[in-house]
Amino acid sequence: MAPGNDGDDDDDPEDRAARVRVALWRREGFLLGGPPVARAESWGDSRDLTVLTLPINGRYLSVMRSDGPALLPVFRSQHQAELLMWLMLHPDQEFSVTDLAARLEVPLSTLHREVVRLDEAGLIASRTSGRNRLLRANTSHPAAPALTQLLEVTFGPKAVVAEEFAIPGAEQVLIFGSWAARYAGQAGLPPHDIDVLVVGRVDRADLYDAADRAQARLGIEVNPVVRTTKQWDDPADALVAQIKASAFAVVLDTRGPV
Repeated sequence: MAPGNDGDDDDDPEDRAARVRVALWRREGFLLGGPPVARAESWGDSRDLTVLTLPINGRYLSVMRSDGPALLPVFRSQHQAELLMWLMLHPDQEFSVTDLAARLEVPLSTLHREVVRLDEAGLIASRTSGRNRLLRANTSHPAAPALTQLLEVTFGPKAVVAEEFAIPGAEQVLIFGSWAARYAGQAGLPPHDIDVLVVGRVDRADLYDAADRAQARLGIEVNPVVRTTKQWDDPADALVAQIKASAFAVVLDTRGPV
């Protein structure tokens, strides 16, 4: 019980889902009159500090929770999984937090929270260079080899396909099908192959070599198809219409937004 609490707590513990206690510095006129949504308790010097006990019922818990990613729900969030994936798949490189936020299309504040958690767990290492915080994978962590393999076959296709399909003539590269659906958060069985569409005019030999390299890295079948820019923009193309009507992930883009 906080000092100054009179002990009159008529809340039934079984009827409340959670409590948040917020310490607020008291200012004259700060606590205004209104409905009794919070109980104020003095703590220490009542002239300086007030503690508000806010009951939170089940209506709010669902928005406070974060579901794990459909590709691999063992991670606390998709942002965490993608951050780890990028660092573990590029173990010899360092990246700034700002660079990673742009690469992964994650708000900087959100990424910072994930960085703090992973750094405290020892899964990544960080150092300061000037005003930048540089991150890299901690490959000496006992779980690093297994974690890298796990991330490569689940979230890795986004990075691996982008790297291997950066071939002459490729204007856009995207992943569609079951992997893209899981990546977008749609529940279902794990994907057993990766469907890749390359937009542009590419040499077929380059295309299949890229698929072989990606397949060797991922350990999962990679199926590439090609459409010209004109075909990609044509709503009458059956495959293109099917892709655009479902989940897909653009992993390489030299021509701007889809």
